[in-house]
Amino acid sequence: MAQTGWRIWWAKRRWYERNHRLSRRLRIDRHAARGGFFVRHPVEGEILEALDEGRLRIGEGTLLEPGCWLTLAPAGEIEIGAGCFLNRGTMIAAQARVAIGDHTMFANGCFVGDAEHRFDDPELPITWQGFTSKGTVEIGANCWFGVNCAVTSGVTVGERCVIGANSVVTRDLPARTICAGAPAKPIRPIEFGPPSAM
Repeated sequence: MAQTGWRIWWAKRRWYERNHRLSRRLRIDRHAARGGFFVRHPVEGEILEALDEGRLRIGEGTLLEPGCWLTLAPAGEIEIGAGCFLNRGTMIAAQARVAIGDHTMFANGCFVGDAEHRFDDPELPITWQGFTSKGTVEIGANCWFGVNCAVTSGVTVGERCVIGANSVVTRDLPARTICAGAPAKPIRPIEFGPPSAM
């Protein structure tokens, strides 16, 4: 590999591995301490840049487990409410905006994104074609997403929904409903019991 090739490779490697550097981890932890949320390293994506710029807002008590990946376009915003839980391997991608309500849980391997890769130009590799979107994503409070769920662009999920494992959410889902499938569909309303005594 020529010397120029090595320089390009090294620059890309430093960018891809940037969140593994101690100085960046400490800066992410400082944001977390100020905001009262928790980040278990390693985490991936433009987390530090978006926190610095105020485009990533994470509520108090929220936990990001190792392997979470939050990626944002230069103007993208992600808002995660208080008391949320993002388990290992959860990815959130914002071209414009993804908003998640308080106390929402994502099991391992979930994906939420407000854009998809274009693939309609036969002359260009898919990796060069950019993105298309049906709109922002809004997820209500107190939702629970099972393992390996995907939420696509332009979707609103009502509060207190339960989404079954391996579901693909391609359209709006009503509040207080158990939903599942690919595409995800309402199965039945949730039957709430009496409030528990604290």
